[in-house]
Amino acid sequence: MTTYFFNIVALLGGLALFLFGMDTMGKALERQAGGKLQTILAKMSSNVFKGFLLGMAVTAVIQSSSATTVMVVGFVNSGIMTLKQAVGVIMGSNIGTTVTAWILSLSGLEGSSFIVQLFKPSTLAPLVGVVGAALFMFAKSDKKKGIGVIALGFLALMTGMDVMGDAMAFLKNEPWFAQLMISFTNPILGIIFGALLTALIQSSSASIGILQSLCSTGAVTFGAALPIILGQNIGTCITAMMGAIGANRNARRTALVHLLFNVVGVGLFSVIFYGLGIFIDWAFLTETAKAWDIAVIHTLFNVGATAVLMPMNGLLVKLAYLFIPAEPVHQAPVLLDERLLATPAVAVQQAHSVATKMGRDAADAMHYAMKLTENFDQKTYDKVIALEDETDRLEDMLGTYLLKLSAENLSVEDNRSLNTLLYSIADIERIGDHAVEVAKAAQEMHTKNIVFSPEGQEEQVILRRAVEDVVERTIRAYAAFDRDEAMKVEPLRRVVNTLIREIKSRHVRRLRDGVCTVEHGFVVEDMLTAFGRTADHCSNVAVEILQVSEGKLEAHEYLSALKSGKLTESAAYSERMERYTQDYFIDDDDLK
Repeated sequence: MTTYFFNIVALLGGLALFLFGMDTMGKALERQAGGKLQTILAKMSSNVFKGFLLGMAVTAVIQSSSATTVMVVGFVNSGIMTLKQAVGVIMGSNIGTTVTAWILSLSGLEGSSFIVQLFKPSTLAPLVGVVGAALFMFAKSDKKKGIGVIALGFLALMTGMDVMGDAMAFLKNEPWFAQLMISFTNPILGIIFGALLTALIQSSSASIGILQSLCSTGAVTFGAALPIILGQNIGTCITAMMGAIGANRNARRTALVHLLFNVVGVGLFSVIFYGLGIFIDWAFLTETAKAWDIAVIHTLFNVGATAVLMPMNGLLVKLAYLFIPAEPVHQAPVLLDERLLATPAVAVQQAHSVATKMGRDAADAMHYAMKLTENFDQKTYDKVIALEDETDRLEDMLGTYLLKLSAENLSVEDNRSLNTLLYSIADIERIGDHAVEVAKAAQEMHTKNIVFSPEGQEEQVILRRAVEDVVERTIRAYAAFDRDEAMKVEPLRRVVNTLIREIKSRHVRRLRDGVCTVEHGFVVEDMLTAFGRTADHCSNVAVEILQVSEGKLEAHEYLSALKSGKLTESAAYSERMERYTQDYFIDDDDLK
């Protein structure tokens, strides 16, 4: 009894270490990949084979088909990916996850040569762990520290595998365990056990690792291992099915396609293999399976199922629509899906995409508002109001989402991106507010039949060009976090403010000369104030891109240092300032 107790304690400890190592290594690999995961997966074409290759590659990198599938469900729910695109990725993820089994099969290496001994986990894992610890503790680069975490995760993974194998050694002499393994040679019992085990720990890679550890007892035959592996492929679908709860119908269909793919694959294989077993004596089923054999079976099944079902991908989609029919009313995609928080690097990229859309809406609102000052019409006015309402909605969504995201484990680069988004969305929303102010000024001009003098009109044209320039440059810089484009915003802002002061001075002169009326003055003041504040908000956004994203000075200190020539960017700043001043110079001869 005492032996049982300590063996079970060791087994549970080994399992805990194994699962911890797998989770740590997977998340560290994911952080290293960063937002590239979204870039890779979201740019799917309708080509299922291309999606298959990318799904396989991404899953091999992050070591989790469940994570890939949940990510894909989130993408479909957000409208980033279509159901048809998702099918290929799901098929690829099933093959990509087999990489883990091959890594774990190192525990079954046998031989006395130096190379074999070097690659055995008892030698390789400590060596990798030492390198990982050195990188994590002494490296200054965040990327190198991340590689160190991956190596330490690998150490925990392989050590846990060894501990489980040693703890299970006593089972080889237990009659009840041998009888249990024999019962799993019944395909139905084996498939059910494999599915339940995988559903319980929500990782087919982890359940495959446990099965490979059981192989060390010598009691696991091919006849028992095969149905358990089949069941594990079904059990891994539980994570995606749970992730699709509350999602839109297309996202639920995506999770269902994952389940159908595995269930149909297991069903076809079982019918063919065990059906032929009636006529053919599969002698190898009674032989003892090793860790290496588990990896081979796992890979062959997934490759075979994909080869058979990939040409039938359209049928899987039709089945998904049959089980989950279309709604009478179209369901809008969820722009910021909380499922993506499980992959923080992807969530940051998605938040950036939504923030960029918000910026584009604000820029469009200002563009249409300025058109109204030239020629007012109600439809364009309503469009400005609608765009500003949308920026308000997106700001609320982003603020909540980014706060939740800030609690996740982010890489340094993603954390900087998140901070830039958090600090900038209020400024972008205010650009939309000022667009409404310009639109209202234009409406007042239309209602009161206020017409500027020819000189005033020309001045407004030059100012509007400068404002549109600064807004467009800001949104372009924001869309790509482009430092070079962001560097052009602050000098443009100063030119806009100089233009506003000059126009105000000229307007006062015309008031004094009786060319303009007081009513003109109110409208001009409202528009000039809105334009000036718009340029200020653009500058704030650009400064966040320039300095918050790199952990530099606070915004005010940064601008002061930039203008005083203390920064390396100061020379380029002065040069641009001079060029933009010439571009938007108000020439008195042009106004005559």
